[in-house]
Amino acid sequence: MNQKHHRLETSGLADVLADVDRAVKQGVEHFSPDLKTGEVGRVHSVGQGIAWVDGLGQVQFEEQVAVGPDVAGMVLDILPDKVGVILFGPSETIRAGDEVRRSGRVLEVPVGEGLVGRVVDPLGRPLDGRGNVDSRDDRTVLHDAPPIMDRAPVVRPLQTGLKVIDALIPIGRGQRELILGDRQTGKTAVALDTIINQNGKDVLCIYCAIGQRSSGTARVIEALSRNGAMAYSVVIVVDADAPPGLQYIAPYAATSLGEHFMEAGRDVLIVYDDLTRHAVAYRQLSLLLRRPPGREAFPGDIFYVHSRLLERATHLREELGGGSLTALAIAETEAQNISAYIPTNLISITDGQIYLSPELFQKGVLPAVDVGKSVSRVGGKAQLPAYRQVAGALRLSYTQFQELASFARFGTRLDERTRRTLEHGRRVRAVLRQNERLTMPAGQQIAVLFAVSQGLLDAVPEGRMDEAERAVIEAATAGIADFEDAVSRAGDGDPLWDRLTHLITAAIGPFKEEHADAGDTDPQDPDRP
Repeated sequence: MNQKHHRLETSGLADVLADVDRAVKQGVEHFSPDLKTGEVGRVHSVGQGIAWVDGLGQVQFEEQVAVGPDVAGMVLDILPDKVGVILFGPSETIRAGDEVRRSGRVLEVPVGEGLVGRVVDPLGRPLDGRGNVDSRDDRTVLHDAPPIMDRAPVVRPLQTGLKVIDALIPIGRGQRELILGDRQTGKTAVALDTIINQNGKDVLCIYCAIGQRSSGTARVIEALSRNGAMAYSVVIVVDADAPPGLQYIAPYAATSLGEHFMEAGRDVLIVYDDLTRHAVAYRQLSLLLRRPPGREAFPGDIFYVHSRLLERATHLREELGGGSLTALAIAETEAQNISAYIPTNLISITDGQIYLSPELFQKGVLPAVDVGKSVSRVGGKAQLPAYRQVAGALRLSYTQFQELASFARFGTRLDERTRRTLEHGRRVRAVLRQNERLTMPAGQQIAVLFAVSQGLLDAVPEGRMDEAERAVIEAATAGIADFEDAVSRAGDGDPLWDRLTHLITAAIGPFKEEHADAGDTDPQDPDRP
């Protein structure tokens, strides 16, 4: 009797579960979300850059809202009894009790061709005095990164025009490369030279200034304009006095603009200057929103904040247009401490780093790239084959020179082999020096680097290396037809290298003769005893 009763109960329970299952399926099929965009909340309290709001029970995470009379904001915290909103305008104009109106949409920014050549803030508002931006499209700011299956390998180079980077730390289109170093070591200069070098290469460039001084940003814009780079660039600016909410969304807004062009099949370069200030702005917002602090008072999700941003840089498959988004993220170190919290986070997210040394900067070795601490994890696969003729030997000889130079400074007696290594290393260092805004095409770089890597310039006085370099370039370009194209296609065993060796040897003959008579002295060399 008990078993029969149990079977009846089980059967009844199964029927009930089946009814529930049918009801859920029907509900999902006919579900249409009611955003209640007419829902209005009230400001409960206001802080510096944030506001706590009551009465928005149906609001979405990261939804755009209007706070008070004319201040835009975005929902960043949803608690059971209130909502935390970050503000994109001055918090001084907001009072407790002000209305907060929903938009029903997550935060979006204008995108499109109308922004090219313009200077705007993260919300697309013009800052260059040239009227409103002509844009008919909008795109979500905090967009998801492309899925793995939509991505293609990084196979094409992004030439920076800087010999030390293109040869030893190459960057590919779709790569994420970190530029880090102490203050005033030339991080922004490297990024600007890279942008300027894209002239005529069909690469759209976006420079995103986060928390920078207005005077510094003005100099950047002036440099881009003077070198004709604004014709293919967009500058997104949020200065140090702007609300932290604007500083937080700035790199995401810049990336959304870049993704718009990438999905149209174009190659895009984006510079974040810099993500250390971005991390500080997010820490400020998080502490104001009462989120628990962690290491160095940064919130626990700071790694996710930057990975969510940088993972959006990629190279899309050909079926999806084949566009690419290359990210150059700048980060600032203190006292050369690259193992600090934010730098190590960014190093682990990116595909390599370019470290700028203050010691090299003080010696006048510009760009002050420390080859030993710099690496590119994928760029070598995208590098022109001709660079492989010079890169390996160049890195080895330069590294040996840096190791031996510290001993030579103490006047230690050196054997002949060590002396030759030092002299060769000094020529390598002299060739890798490059002034700002003087970028160099790939073919000319390879000619000069080939000359120094083969030891052809070892007999040239250091004081005349610039002249010898110009002579090498002139001889190579005049003696080889379609030089740039020929070098870009040259591989191992190509007869081009024998021809190039002959031309270079003839070009530097006068410098070698003078050197034999005058000797090799360079009193300004910082590594000489």
